[in-house]
Amino acid sequence: MKNLLSAARVLLMDLASTVLFLAVYLATDNLFVSVGLGMALGVAQILWQLHRRQPIGSLQWLSVVLILVSGTATFYTRDPRFVMLKPSIIYCIVGLVMLKRGWMNRYLPERAAPVADVATTFGYVWAGLMFASAALNIALAVSLEPKVWAAFMSGWGLFSKIGLFLIQYATMTMIGRRRAAAGAAAAAT
Repeated sequence: MKNLLSAARVLLMDLASTVLFLAVYLATDNLFVSVGLGMALGVAQILWQLHRRQPIGSLQWLSVVLILVSGTATFYTRDPRFVMLKPSIIYCIVGLVMLKRGWMNRYLPERAAPVADVATTFGYVWAGLMFASAALNIALAVSLEPKVWAAFMSGWGLFSKIGLFLIQYATMTMIGRRRAAAGAAAAAT
């Protein structure tokens, strides 16, 4: 669980500039201030890590490049959809990484080893959720007003991931218990 929370924190930091953009835009309705602050945060994060001599992950480099490109396009066209589409790119990249067989196994506690095959299947389900979220984000970014989009995608992002986590936990627990009972029954005969 600690590794999962750590990974979630890293992803949140990679998306921080987009989250800041959304929050400021919802609060102020000022596109240029929102985009400018999002771009500034992305650059500040990179500069801070360079100053502290910390490694900068490829997803974070990609994130700052995307926010600078999408922010510049937004300034040039006065269209917030460029920034609104950035999460779809991140979702697709994360989804591609999640297509690696067994990626989730390193996050499992030792007691979950008997259901590692189920975790592998759920790894693909998580990848599917990322791709579905990317497609949904694109569809909504091009068809909804930014405030409606932000509200919906914020809810979707939170509840879809919590929901899938709970489904996975319940499924793996149920299958693990069944397998343990079957093993105990076989050992007793």
